[in-house]
Amino acid sequence: MNFYKSLDSDTKPIIIALGFVIMILIVGTIYTLSTQGTAPLLRPSYVLQQLQVGSFLGIVAAGMMMVILLGHIDLSVPWTLTAAAMMATTVGGPMAIPTGIAVGLAVGLFNGLGVAYLRVPSMIFTLGVDQVMRGLMVAHTGGYAPDTDATPLMRFLAAEKIAGVPVAIFVWIAVSLVIALILQRTGFGRSVYATGNREAAAYLSGIRTKRVIIGSFMLSGACAGIAGVLLAGYSSQAYQGMGNPYLLPAIAAVVLGGTRILGGRGRYLGTVVGVILIVLLNSVLSIMQMPEAGRQIIYGSVIIGMLLVYGRNQAVTS
Repeated sequence: MNFYKSLDSDTKPIIIALGFVIMILIVGTIYTLSTQGTAPLLRPSYVLQQLQVGSFLGIVAAGMMMVILLGHIDLSVPWTLTAAAMMATTVGGPMAIPTGIAVGLAVGLFNGLGVAYLRVPSMIFTLGVDQVMRGLMVAHTGGYAPDTDATPLMRFLAAEKIAGVPVAIFVWIAVSLVIALILQRTGFGRSVYATGNREAAAYLSGIRTKRVIIGSFMLSGACAGIAGVLLAGYSSQAYQGMGNPYLLPAIAAVVLGGTRILGGRGRYLGTVVGVILIVLLNSVLSIMQMPEAGRQIIYGSVIIGMLLVYGRNQAVTS
């Protein structure tokens, strides 16, 4: 107990999330042993499979964290991801992956400009952009799944393995290293935290807050684009609404990892732990045959609960 009290406020949520990960593993193992006589959660092959699927969520959550650290939200992720996947498979060839990432960067740039310069609340602006992207993709495909396939490189990055480890996990690790280095080792990262803590004070101290906001939204869009490219490779094609299942879990993973929903505080390690927690929770709920509606209720309840906690803390400290 004394050890826990000695931890700083950014580390405590990570420890709590790790505790939940262990608890989920124990509960899931006991359940599967009692009902199936096996413990798949303890098999390395099963864990790697879950991490492979979780890598797509992890990449989306990495970008989402950049925006949440500013006290904003990016609700355009579902159709940014879908548009990136569809355009990548449409272009094909060597330019497929750059095209998908470019789509994400372009949407992120548009989101950032709208939030930074037009001062439209990010929740409203990005939700509108999400619907615009949906309309554009419906017009592009005629309302059907595009008659195009993922390139061999996209399939390799998403579905193949190196020394028994899925390549998608290595992609997630690479994205994680980039985001962690940006947040901890660059002036831009420090500016993100300062802007999230108090944008007006950051601006008066000389930080170009508008550029910080635009840059963070572009990183969020780029991560959504990378996830879209990988998902298209994993499924061998793009399809309508493929990004919809990733919005709430990405937000939940970031919040569960200790990132303050009002901005200015959080560690990327916490987001990684939050993703693992969500992946394991989803796996156990699947084993227990929990309906999709129940999973969404759980994700939403977690977000609401953490919002209440953070909101109360903000009221006390302000």
